[in-house]
Amino acid sequence: MIKPAEHILVIFGASGDLTKRKLLPALFELYYQKLLPDTYSVLGVGRTTLDDSSFRERMHEELPQHIAKEQHNRNLLKSFIHKLHYISLNTSVVKDYQKLIDKLIILCGDSNQTKNYIFYLATPPSLYTTITEALAYYGLNSNRNNAWTRIIIEKPFGYDLKSAKELNGKLLRYFNEDQIYRIDHFLGKETVQNVMVTRFSNGIFEPLWNRNYVHHVEITSAESIGVENRGGYYERSGALRDMVQNHLLQIAALIAMEPPSVNNPTAIRNETLKVFQSFKPLNRSDIEDQIIRGQYTSSTFRGNKMKGYRDEKGVGLESRTETYVAIKIYIDNWRWGGVPFYIRTGKRLPTRVTEAVIHFKPTPHKLFCFDEMQMNRDNQLIIRIQPDEGLLLKFGMKVPGTGFRVQEVNMDFHYSDLGDVKVPEAYQRLLLDCMNGDATLFTRGDAVEEAWRFIDPILEYWKSNSKNILHGYPAGTWGPKAAEELIEGKYLTWRYPCKNLTNDGIFCEL
Repeated sequence: MIKPAEHILVIFGASGDLTKRKLLPALFELYYQKLLPDTYSVLGVGRTTLDDSSFRERMHEELPQHIAKEQHNRNLLKSFIHKLHYISLNTSVVKDYQKLIDKLIILCGDSNQTKNYIFYLATPPSLYTTITEALAYYGLNSNRNNAWTRIIIEKPFGYDLKSAKELNGKLLRYFNEDQIYRIDHFLGKETVQNVMVTRFSNGIFEPLWNRNYVHHVEITSAESIGVENRGGYYERSGALRDMVQNHLLQIAALIAMEPPSVNNPTAIRNETLKVFQSFKPLNRSDIEDQIIRGQYTSSTFRGNKMKGYRDEKGVGLESRTETYVAIKIYIDNWRWGGVPFYIRTGKRLPTRVTEAVIHFKPTPHKLFCFDEMQMNRDNQLIIRIQPDEGLLLKFGMKVPGTGFRVQEVNMDFHYSDLGDVKVPEAYQRLLLDCMNGDATLFTRGDAVEEAWRFIDPILEYWKSNSKNILHGYPAGTWGPKAAEELIEGKYLTWRYPCKNLTNDGIFCEL
């Protein structure tokens, strides 16, 4: 990997959960691999009253809990933590940012040489505009004297199309698009990136990757946990906003995109944008027929009593927020015309798993099929994103003995088979990419707006039709039974994955 240029990373919201659980562990991993610049500083900014010393003490206690045991090197941890700094300021008060200027001057050293800056906004979205405006007021928003400035924005990127446009407009007042890195941690996962490599580096897949050979595509992101202590946030979000609008539509775009002309951020993001623009708009009838929404109810699962969503802290007793959504969409272009993409996500499902499945069309002549079930069996390419990351190909083989009985078998690859090669965490990859100015895995403003343009009619319909069906499903099950009816075909159904990529169905949590 390329070692980035010297810079200072400023984290707004540094006393929060994201910094200690994800950002600093990812930075330490880069430091452990000697991928950070030799002279490097992290400046935490927050309202919590801390200084360099107390912030370092806090991170010295927290960091070992979030890094691999083999990295527990006392001297290495000490030298990394020494690179951490902190200032307390009120991010809502522009004049308070003079403290930031003063601290940056100190960190730049005696020469007061202009540094490169990355500003990471690990804050509530309501502060994005305030912080960027304050940075611009003090001249920290522009590239200058051969130095660069970049800003990383956490999701959500808006609440709907209108707010997304407003947010993009405000950000672009103070920063250029090529300075803005909208982070979606799903795109930083190794197996999500492997979607492109599987397609475009292998001659055997790309010729089949179209409506002539693919029957349907299935994308699943299941979580076994509920909303935990995030009931207040989830009430304003729901599964459609929280998972589908960003993460899962991005995965669909990577699967469906055309081959880019060159391997660079602009070309790749141009192709994913075209997919967003090709999503077939949903009218009222489509929303009723092609979307199933659900909410988990109380149940007893594995001997444990589980709360229903409406019993969670911060959730209303008559809440109609969806914790599950299954949707059938179409991509109106030459490659994918008529091929349904099925997307589902939910809380309190049997296991935690994210994967994409390419279902190929069955053979045109059923030479070795002796029952209806076999006649409808399809070949599947399963791209496992988490856990047990890897690829699985399902195809038919002859069972030894007389006759021609066919049995489905698996051909699989696991990242764990690579031995000492470690799959990097998403934030580790994304932070390093931003340091190197590679925006390939970050979302562009126009793509964010196109995704919201597709989702907005669904949200509007749900808002204006309070009697729209909200299915209940017992916690610990695979969601509403009505979702089965989305997939067309007498014997076709969702794949019910387990945490194990192979031996699926044997070690399943159910």
